[in-house]
Amino acid sequence: MDFELSGEDAAFRDEVRGWLSDHREQIAHTRAVDWEAGGEAFERYRSWERALFDAGLGAVAWPEEYGGRGASMVQQAIFNEEYILAGAPDRINRLGMGLLGPTLMVYGTAEQRSRHLPRILACDEIWCQGYSEPDAGSDLASLRTRAVREGDEFVVDGQKTWTSLGRFGDWIFTLVRTDPAAPKHRGITFLLVDMHSPGVEVRPLVQIDGSARFAEVFFTGVRVPAANVVGRVDDGWAVAMTLLGFERGGGLYGPALFHRILRDVIDLSRREPRGDGVAADDPDVRRRVAQSYIETRVYELTVQRALTRLARGEAPGPEASLSKLYWSEMKVRLDELALDILGPRAELGRGSPEAEHDGGWYADYLYARASTIFAGTSEVQKNIVAQRVLGLPRE
Repeated sequence: MDFELSGEDAAFRDEVRGWLSDHREQIAHTRAVDWEAGGEAFERYRSWERALFDAGLGAVAWPEEYGGRGASMVQQAIFNEEYILAGAPDRINRLGMGLLGPTLMVYGTAEQRSRHLPRILACDEIWCQGYSEPDAGSDLASLRTRAVREGDEFVVDGQKTWTSLGRFGDWIFTLVRTDPAAPKHRGITFLLVDMHSPGVEVRPLVQIDGSARFAEVFFTGVRVPAANVVGRVDDGWAVAMTLLGFERGGGLYGPALFHRILRDVIDLSRREPRGDGVAADDPDVRRRVAQSYIETRVYELTVQRALTRLARGEAPGPEASLSKLYWSEMKVRLDELALDILGPRAELGRGSPEAEHDGGWYADYLYARASTIFAGTSEVQKNIVAQRVLGLPRE
């Protein structure tokens, strides 16, 4: 692994850092609201995405022909790190940019790419993900939403649940069963559906932290052009797995995020009273902070090793599951440490005048459990690591 930046990469870092610095006011204005409130708050984030797009920073590693700037994976990682360290806003179209966009570049038709990729980058289309179904659990291939071919259209009936960004989605990429008689990993098709189509109903799901980041989506006789199939009919499982590979390996921005969280935890430990001093004086807190630093550093080196492979043109392998397993469970431990430092004050929620960070630590802790489930549960990742990385036999 080479940790030294080339002259070109250093110049790119300075460009990104300068642009973010020049837009500090817009960053603060955007982050002053919660985009999940919808309405004007959501539109602020959409405006921010368009500012990034206009500056050529919407998706720097995308090829120029699709609206990116053709930057290397190293430069993508540099951008991600600078973006996080600048405290820039959440990327509200992350499913379109990080998952569907790269998948369309692999499997999409020329018409699908020209139709959707520019709109994804400009944030004119918000995309949501329709994978999970009721009673399916982690067995994605047991999906029951059906699509029946009628001429040049498919007619879709069924239900998706835990649909990320379902409340805001203009489009949904989803899996449907097109051949009920086929083995369950076959007879599945990857389909793009306009969320504004007649027969699509969205019901927000309010979670334990009070937010509604997910939704249920119901399809009743929804007519979808056959041209919206990505890949081949009945062969959508391969497309779905490619997309999941992008999702699980998408932790390239993670190290900077975890360093920022750990920095905030350390700051909290130095301020929070405990006995005659502060929490940072407690030997157990100091031990756990040190352990968190070690874990964050190990994760950073793991990501740099993966980045080195990508920079050499090598494809990401099942090691992406190792990365996903590591960062999702490490996030839970960091949030638990923050709550333990806060003690009884940790349970004060948003809006409470005595809440630290407006209850953000508690909300993050509650939501962190979801990170061990989405993109494949920790149990699924352990099976992949055991079988495909370590070569252990199937159970």
